[in-house]
This record gives sequence, C-alpha cells and structure tokens, in this order.
Amino acid sequence: MGGNNDSVDTQRLALLASPTVRAREAEEALRGCTDWVPLEEASAVVVLGGDGFMLDSLHQMLDSGHILPAYGLNLGTVGFLMNRHRGCDGLIKRISKAKPLTVCPLRMEAVDQDGSTHTSCAINEVSLLRETRQTAKIEISVNGKVRIPELAGDGVLLATPVGSTAYNLSAHGPILPLDSQMLALTPISPFRPRRWRGAILPDRSQVCFRIREPAKRPVAVVADQKEYRDVAEVRVEIARDMEMTLLFDPGHALDERIVAEQFVV
Repeated sequence: MGGNNDSVDTQRLALLASPTVRAREAEEALRGCTDWVPLEEASAVVVLGGDGFMLDSLHQMLDSGHILPAYGLNLGTVGFLMNRHRGCDGLIKRISKAKPLTVCPLRMEAVDQDGSTHTSCAINEVSLLRETRQTAKIEISVNGKVRIPELAGDGVLLATPVGSTAYNLSAHGPILPLDSQMLALTPISPFRPRRWRGAILPDRSQVCFRIREPAKRPVAVVADQKEYRDVAEVRVEIARDMEMTLLFDPGHALDERIVAEQFVV
C-alpha cells in the first residue's frame, strides 16, 4: 500500500460524473477549473459521485485495460473512497498533493453446472448466495485445504479491505484497515456450523468454494455487481497484476472513519 504521486500530471486530467443531479451540477461547476481531457488521454481521473460510482468507474477502467489514478469527490452518501467536495478553488493543487493508496481487486473464476467458466474482478467482494428457499451448502477450502466441509446458510462472501465496510459489514464481518493486507471471509446468515463467524485471511490466500447438491440447492456468485447463476465451483484470489491507485487528500480521515465505524452502536 502507498507510494508516491510524482507520476500524476495535473495538466492531463479527465472528469467523470455520476448521473445524479447533484453530481451533474458539480461537473458543470468544475468545467472551468482546468482543460479536461478525454479519459483515454488522461494521466488521472477525477470522479464525482459516491462510493458506488467510484466502483463503477474503476471497473470501467479495469475492463478497458486503461487504469488511471482516481481522485474522488464525494457527492454521494457515505464516501469512504472519496474526498470532500470543496468546489473548484484549489482543486488542482489538492490533486497534485494527494497521497496514493494502492488497491488490488479480487479475481473470481466460476464454473457453472454446465461446465462453462466465467472470470470477473471484484473491488469490494465476491459473494455466493442461495437462489431459492433451499439453504445453500458450500464447502470452503483455503490454499487447497478444506477448512469448512459444509457451510449451511444463505451464503458466504470474501471481501477486500476496501469492501470490508460494505456488504461484509452488513453481514457482521470484520472491518479491515486498508493497509492490513488481509481478506475477510464472512458467512451470510449461517445455520451450520452455528458458532463459525468467519475468518481473516492473508491476502495471498487462494479460496475455493464448492457447491454441494447444486441441482437441489442452486447458488449464484456475485463479483461486485456482476452475477453468474447456478455455479458449481468458485475460485478467488487477489489479482496483483491489476493494481489500482486511489488518491486522497493529506490527512484524509479514512482510517479514522474505519476505526469509528466499529464503535457505532
């Protein structure tokens, strides 16, 4: 995690805005801040919106293979991945002084019941979810060793530190500091084993999920927003060849917000 920000050329910035009214109004107000360039010509991108739109923008860059440092301005609700929006004044200077945070997505490879293989990346989490009223039954292996022979419940998810404050938190999983180099493996409404509440794994771990009785108990896998149904096996690991950089203002209180979130009652 971390690094320096010398490579960001503030003369070649692109601007992406969420389709919300608030973000579009901010986009119009920022048009005069600098001579914005198209995304394909930029050295960094300013993202206007909330955490969801930041994730969408990062996925857009992952899919295109043109991955740029991203500086977010919060025009959404929570804004864990964003900086405070303060208008045009000083924006370019803020970007030039921003501190980088390197994050890597998860790479998910799923084999469905027909034998077809699907590959996708997840910045937040990969989640396996039952498709019907039938409880899902899932075998969980870590680095080739079976750790949970049969998890019975609504499903299970594997979250990155970036995603640990999203669905993982709602499923009562642990919040991971962004520089922890850990992954959160969290059951979703588990029925058996009753006392298992998940695990924190080194991010070099390879995790494999095998669906038991897949015809009777169908399971879908979701990598962030991309869903594949009727899966038989899912393998997940960090995609270290797809590093992304988020830019934050010096003294940005993200780590403090992550700590504070754990004391909300």
